[in-house]
Amino acid sequence: MSHLMTGSFQLMKSLNRSLILNTIRKSGPISRAEIAKKTKLTPPTVSNLVSELIESKMVIESSQGESKGGRKPTMLIINAKNFFIVGLDVGPHSIKGVFANLDADILGRSSIALKLPLTNEQFLDRMTSVIEELLKENSQYNQEHILGIGVAMHGIVDVSKGISIFAPSLQLRDIPIKDHLEAHFKMNVKVENDARALALGEAWYGNGMDISSFMCINVGYGIGAGIIIDGKLYHGDDFLMGEIGHMTIDPDGPTCSCGNHGCLQALAAGPFIAERAMSEISSGKTSILTDWTEVPEQITGELIYQGATEGDPLCIDILREAGSYLGIGITNLIHIVNPSLILLGGGVIKAGDFVLENLRATVKQRGLTEQAKNTKIETVKLGDDGTAIGAVSLLLVEVFN
Repeated sequence: MSHLMTGSFQLMKSLNRSLILNTIRKSGPISRAEIAKKTKLTPPTVSNLVSELIESKMVIESSQGESKGGRKPTMLIINAKNFFIVGLDVGPHSIKGVFANLDADILGRSSIALKLPLTNEQFLDRMTSVIEELLKENSQYNQEHILGIGVAMHGIVDVSKGISIFAPSLQLRDIPIKDHLEAHFKMNVKVENDARALALGEAWYGNGMDISSFMCINVGYGIGAGIIIDGKLYHGDDFLMGEIGHMTIDPDGPTCSCGNHGCLQALAAGPFIAERAMSEISSGKTSILTDWTEVPEQITGELIYQGATEGDPLCIDILREAGSYLGIGITNLIHIVNPSLILLGGGVIKAGDFVLENLRATVKQRGLTEQAKNTKIETVKLGDDGTAIGAVSLLLVEVFN
């Protein structure tokens, strides 16, 4: 079975097959003649490759098209509901896995908490157990049609080798994710930074569809970004692209987890927002938060948001301040990258207008040109599943592009 799983992926991956598959994905239902016209491949080549794809069940004949004088053409579509991908969202506290088809319909879920300290081996064991549970719970689906495993990993990732170079929240380095999972499951494995994976997921299934260049920013436990340029995910020279949380906003600001002072992350990420509230309350500020917690250390970003919805001035001010800092960081990015669209996701963005109002106002105030001031800023479409769906998308890039 494992041999066939690997074979399914390799079958789809050849250049002309990928070209045909992508044409069917984007334009289906579509006839063989139209595929030949769009791809500039010869009709016999298209016919032969389509026959192989139909035999593999990756493509199916859906209906008869309109006749243009002769026999009605047979229309083709991707058999998206009969092929599957495992996607993992690896955060600072848990591993969340999904079993999804090529339409990103989530058919199964599994998760496990991560308790520190962990060794690389223990971490890989937990990742393996999540995947094993997903495969076991979804064994009713054709296991030979699983195209592979995508992993969206927080921190710095060597995409070419599938290695987690540094996972700061877990304090782990050089984790051989790809080699371990491929050896264990005999499937193709792709590993990517979580924020970049989220951007890819939005490009394939979310608010970035049909937009050639945009930026996606995840504001949660940390702050990271993914940039799509001309439809492709940008990585930088050594895979450091997107670590915008460590952009210096205030050199005299609080110490960040990286050791520097005044990083965007130290001013606007979830844990630091909570720390700001603790500090304010410890200095004598009054807040509804003191009624909800026994000690300041129990304060979380979620509680601050709840306090803001109750009209608590301190909670509102802290979220608005975070929005202003995010606006400064995003204005810097607009001036450097100049995207047509910025998508925002993550736990902090769930605070809605408490954060977004000041964020947008700051961009409008600080933008260099009218176009920069009015850069479209929206929230992600995929919500809490966005990063896992982004992990699923990692395999689709290989198959369709």
